[in-house]
Amino acid sequence: MTGVVLNNVVKRFGDVQVIHGVDLEIEDGEFCVFVGPSGCGKSTLLRMVAGLEETTEGKIHIGDRDVTDMDPSERGVAMVFQTYALYPHMTVAQNMGFGLKMTGHPKEVIDSKVGEASRILKLDPYLDRRPKALSGGQRQRVAIGRAIVRGPDVFLFDEPLSNLDAELRVEMRVEIARLHEEIGATMIYVTHDQTEAMTLADKIVVLRDGRIEQVGKPMDLYRDPDNKFVAGFIGSPSMNFVKGEATGGKVTVPGLAAELDLSVNLPQDGRKVEVGVRPEHIELDAAGDTHVVELTEALGGVSYAYLVAPTGERLIVEERGDYRTEKGAKVGVSYPIDKVYLFDGETEMRLR
Repeated sequence: MTGVVLNNVVKRFGDVQVIHGVDLEIEDGEFCVFVGPSGCGKSTLLRMVAGLEETTEGKIHIGDRDVTDMDPSERGVAMVFQTYALYPHMTVAQNMGFGLKMTGHPKEVIDSKVGEASRILKLDPYLDRRPKALSGGQRQRVAIGRAIVRGPDVFLFDEPLSNLDAELRVEMRVEIARLHEEIGATMIYVTHDQTEAMTLADKIVVLRDGRIEQVGKPMDLYRDPDNKFVAGFIGSPSMNFVKGEATGGKVTVPGLAAELDLSVNLPQDGRKVEVGVRPEHIELDAAGDTHVVELTEALGGVSYAYLVAPTGERLIVEERGDYRTEKGAKVGVSYPIDKVYLFDGETEMRLR
């Protein structure tokens, strides 16, 4: 097993630069997730590690080897794609062992490796079936099994669950987490779904426009984001943001009864700021009348109230228990000081 190091990695397609000097270290055995909105460069970065895209500038190391200019087959990686890419005329066992067969491995070795991968992924009952006789989740397990059989140093996953329905995605997240725990290999996983990132990752890399915004453990990013983008991207539902103004060492926000007296380095008076607060931390006051409840979503043990502030800004508030705020009601809100995040209104950087 080996780690992966990217040094000042750049990717250009003609005159268009899509990856901007990325530096990143992924440790041996770590589960690292690249996350970000569509078009942020996460799949391109993964494909550069795999060797499916050339590196314009910079270096990529896997273990102690410089693989920047190596052929994909020599890098010691195996990739699981969004599409299963299984051969329809082959059985599950044949699909899983095909790569080894093409590289001249003897039948007994192929059978042994296919058997071990099948055990790990619980595919034994399906080894003689063809892909059309499998569910989407089973086909994805076969695609993962094909990667396991190769015995790579690094596993690469490019949005492998995006074609599955919600229930199967949850099931496969559990399978992939269990797989990582059992084999302990280095894994790099690309997704736009921050729930997958939060539940699977040892380390999350948040990308935007081909640049790294922040790297850290899932809950570290959730609790301590560096900027508004990370704060809004990590967490579901996402963080609420309302506009405020720094005045006299405090922050005033329309619709709040009291100024926010925060222990942060505020900019000069009159500077615009944005206040961030997560849905579970907003406190409602039924006696207030500053915010209107536009919609309530009851999801069982939890519900979400969608409020409209006096400025027209919208807030999502998480409610637990049996009480549900009624649609159309007027309420007041308050933010616990220790749960509030403050961001510069121009740079969007966190004020600490």
